[in-house]
Amino acid sequence: MNFSAVVVAAGSSTRAGPGAPKPWRSLGGRPILRWSVEALNLTGAREIIVVTAADRLDEAGEALVDLAGWRAVVGGATRAESVQNGLAALSGPRDEAILIHDAARPFVTSAHVASLLRALASADGAVPALPVADTLKRGDRTISETVSRDGLWRAQTPQAFRLSTLLAAYAAWPAEAEPTDDAAVVERAGGKVALVPGDPRLMKLTYPEDFAMAEQLASGRRIVRTGFGVDAHRWGPGEAVWLCGVKIDHDQTLVGHSDADAGLHALTDAILGAIGQGDIGEHFPPTDPQWKGASSDRFLVHAASLVAAKGGTILNVDVTLICERPKIRPHRDAMRARLADLLGLPLDRVSVKATTTEGMGFTGRGEGLMAQAVATVETPA
Repeated sequence: MNFSAVVVAAGSSTRAGPGAPKPWRSLGGRPILRWSVEALNLTGAREIIVVTAADRLDEAGEALVDLAGWRAVVGGATRAESVQNGLAALSGPRDEAILIHDAARPFVTSAHVASLLRALASADGAVPALPVADTLKRGDRTISETVSRDGLWRAQTPQAFRLSTLLAAYAAWPAEAEPTDDAAVVERAGGKVALVPGDPRLMKLTYPEDFAMAEQLASGRRIVRTGFGVDAHRWGPGEAVWLCGVKIDHDQTLVGHSDADAGLHALTDAILGAIGQGDIGEHFPPTDPQWKGASSDRFLVHAASLVAAKGGTILNVDVTLICERPKIRPHRDAMRARLADLLGLPLDRVSVKATTTEGMGFTGRGEGLMAQAVATVETPA
């Protein structure tokens, strides 16, 4: 089922203690807002509207750099007004499924989204909820009543509705009242709202102590990705060649638009591949004159910066150079040191190897040189 989402991030976070509002604080090395937007993006949201304070629009762009499919709008004085501003910005059909999500609940997953959309097929809304497990008391300093917890639920977000249903419900909501969530608005309008199993990990970050717990969860939500890169250049007239960031005196050079460092090009592609960011030609097209003769270490550093922007870490890189000449072994240590320096890695996480094709193929005939590279990257899930 196609869906869009509104992520509400316009609150002042007064209960969260000193510091920036919750969406702009760091969690697992990236802004809290990014966790939800990136998850909804990967889950397949057609459009994501981020509702934020007017003075945070630029910050939203920084937090969500390199993510596609989202737009930011300014929120209102209340959460309900912010949600309605987000709904008004959506461009889809009125019968489209819409998820309303609090940015302060960073651990939404595709499984949560799927269960909500399934429930929406036979209801006017769907809400993830957890049964109340604690004994409930009513009172002021002393207990006046023990409240039955039978049939009580803790509602979470995201909450799912049809756009037309939620718009109509908000239109009927009394202006003087402030709903605690969007399901309450649809309930008052007579809508049927289904409960789907909630998840303790969909916790809302509200108080200072919540952030320490969230950091523990964030540290466990990481995956290891592997990327593979290949590059080749033909030999041409020259006096030196660049390989893995090291200049080697030679009776030929590699021909290319940049400095033709096949080792760095292959490794750049491997890193980009590990994070699903295309290839070197998309980021540095050979048709662009600004890259003519450029040092390829710029390409590698750019790829590493994209990993960091995702809250990721490069774990290990391995480059294999395939050629008859020049001899690589005398320069291998310098190459490893250069790659380690460019990527900020310990030397034992960098490998450079060389092999020949025993006279076979274009490398064996001395027509060109080939490089292969593997990069292992850890990123948030």
